[in-house]
Amino acid sequence: MLRIQLKSKIHRATVTDANIHYEGSITIPEDLMEASDLWNGEKVLVTSVTSGNRLETYVIPGPRGSGQIVVNGAAAHLIDQGQVVTIMGFGLSDQPIQAKRLLMNERNEIVNTTVL
Repeated sequence: MLRIQLKSKIHRATVTDANIHYEGSITIPEDLMEASDLWNGEKVLVTSVTSGNRLETYVIPGPRGSGQIVVNGAAAHLIDQGQVVTIMGFGLSDQPIQAKRLLMNERNEIVNTTVL
């Protein structure tokens, strides 16, 4: 049996911009994508710690080292600039997956890699 499991988590990232005029997605810096094992175009669940809103979208790469987390398109009506979010990617496997988990500070810098 294949099970859906957490494989990537960026916890407590701060949304640096929200752009309702973009076609959709969430922009994540390439360095954070690599550290959390997220791919360009990968489906993610984004949950707002601030508002409680949840949405699914896909990842697009942002400038490496920029710390820019940008919610694009209609999702920007649910999650706005300044909100704190958790971004999660999932995988299917018949074996346990060791998830990459990143805890962020207010500048979207990694402060811990053992967050639950």
